Amino acid sequence: MDELKEKIYNAQAAGDIAALYVLEASAHEVFDDETLMAYYANILDLALERMTNALENLERLDMNEVQDFATLRALYEYAIEHYSAGSTHDASALFEVIGGLSKDEPFNEAMKMHRAACDAKIPFDDFIDEYVDMKATQESGSFYINEFKKCIETTGEAK
Repeated sequence: MDELKEKIYNAQAAGDIAALYVLEASAHEVFDDETLMAYYANILDLALERMTNALENLERLDMNEVQDFATLRALYEYAIEHYSAGSTHDASALFEVIGGLSKDEPFNEAMKMHRAACDAKIPFDDFIDEYVDMKATQESGSFYINEFKKCIETTGEAK
């Protein structure tokens, strides 16, 4: 356990979100729920810091860069957490920001669908059941929902 704590400390000190995700399974085996919540809060803090730096420097994140990938994953999970908790306004804003922050066009398009669902106030469970092709998403191996059964109509246009 001390070795794991040292690896986590080193990853945190280096701001290495990707390394923290690599250590995630080990953390689940060792830590209690409260410690795990702090673990994920630290990942989110690092991701928010990287997002702020990218926005301030007018940079976009590249999915092919491991830290950028891990940052987008953490921010996406945060947005999904808001959406599933019913905070559609906050989730919509997060999906807009992270979609615009990424250089990856398929990711950006998927975030537009997420945002449209939030803006239409579609409950998260209904979004999953009615709009998401979960089997295709799982088969794609993506960390985000990227396959959809149908478009979400907004202001008369399909997103």
